[in-house]
Amino acid sequence: MSKPRTPRKSPGDPKLPKLREEAASVPGRIELSPENIEQGLGKLVLTLVDFLRQLLERQAIRRMEGGTLSDQEVEQMGEALMKLEAKIHELAEEFGLSPADLNMDLGPLGRLR
Repeated sequence: MSKPRTPRKSPGDPKLPKLREEAASVPGRIELSPENIEQGLGKLVLTLVDFLRQLLERQAIRRMEGGTLSDQEVEQMGEALMKLEAKIHELAEEFGLSPADLNMDLGPLGRLR
């Protein structure tokens, strides 16, 4: 059986310098310990929850601007989103994370915030 061939980038490929730059930013060795794994998992989960909170917040603003929410619903939704944001920050502190740590780099999509 022959190995599948992977296409090689030519030296003139405009994406090559960017790929090299991104590869250089990745640490050569990742130190793993139970504390790092716990913090990494906490960071991932909190980042996802914060991302969902941001989506909910944007949806609430659109609905509010569209006039589809009553004043009571606007108040309840605003309070719930503020409590969720406070809880995210509280849990981030427990994992030794700052709000900036939850602003993950999504590669070509950019940063979350």
